Amino acid sequence: MQNNIAAVQLSDIDFRWGSARNDFRIQVKDFQLEKSESVILVSPSGGGKSTLLSLISGIVRPKNGIIKILGKDLGKMSNSERDSFRADNIGIIFQQFNLLPYLSALDNVLLPLEFSFARKKISGKTKAKYNTEAKRLLNSLSITPDTLGKQKAVTLSIGQQQRVAAARAFIGSPKLIIADEPTSSLDEESQDEFLKQLFAEKTKTGASLLMVSHNPRIAKWFDRQVELENICDIFPKKEQVK
Repeated sequence: MQNNIAAVQLSDIDFRWGSARNDFRIQVKDFQLEKSESVILVSPSGGGKSTLLSLISGIVRPKNGIIKILGKDLGKMSNSERDSFRADNIGIIFQQFNLLPYLSALDNVLLPLEFSFARKKISGKTKAKYNTEAKRLLNSLSITPDTLGKQKAVTLSIGQQQRVAAARAFIGSPKLIIADEPTSSLDEESQDEFLKQLFAEKTKTGASLLMVSHNPRIAKWFDRQVELENICDIFPKKEQVK
């Protein structure tokens, strides 16, 4: 049944950056993220986490293997179909946030709606309604819409930019949220506050959440912790690198 379809399913993945023998290569035999589940993937920096997220979001394609997101096989889609599917169904919180610096916080949150009619429809059929939803998201993440929401992103603190990036990922209630080490630049107290707000919004929308991090301390927030080395083979092996 549709409700039993996994959010993410990887089978026999083989991906290499470049074609030389010593180029970075990642293989994944099997990995699954269930609907509405939260999973944190933990490994040291440089361990292939960002590459894995690029594969899951359809930014890059494996040489071999099957990637199914919300039951849809990315390998059967054209480049433009993958782009549209990602825009409609995946909210991404980037490690460096990737906000447009001279847009306001509010306009940054609204930006995904310019690329996805599906997410715009969920947010509201009129500009006033999806503006209201964007303001609700900012407020839920402690960004006051009528003050900080009007400021250019470049003027915000790192912690404020992070919360704007999270609001942008959740606008339009995408079914899958992917987060690439979004807490890496925060102290422990700020990490916990951000994760509290993040999970409150996740609970509200019912989204599945996949986060990668080198910090196992935050694993307590998640349904499941997965060590990347337990699902991935990375080449060249560290002992092979001189």
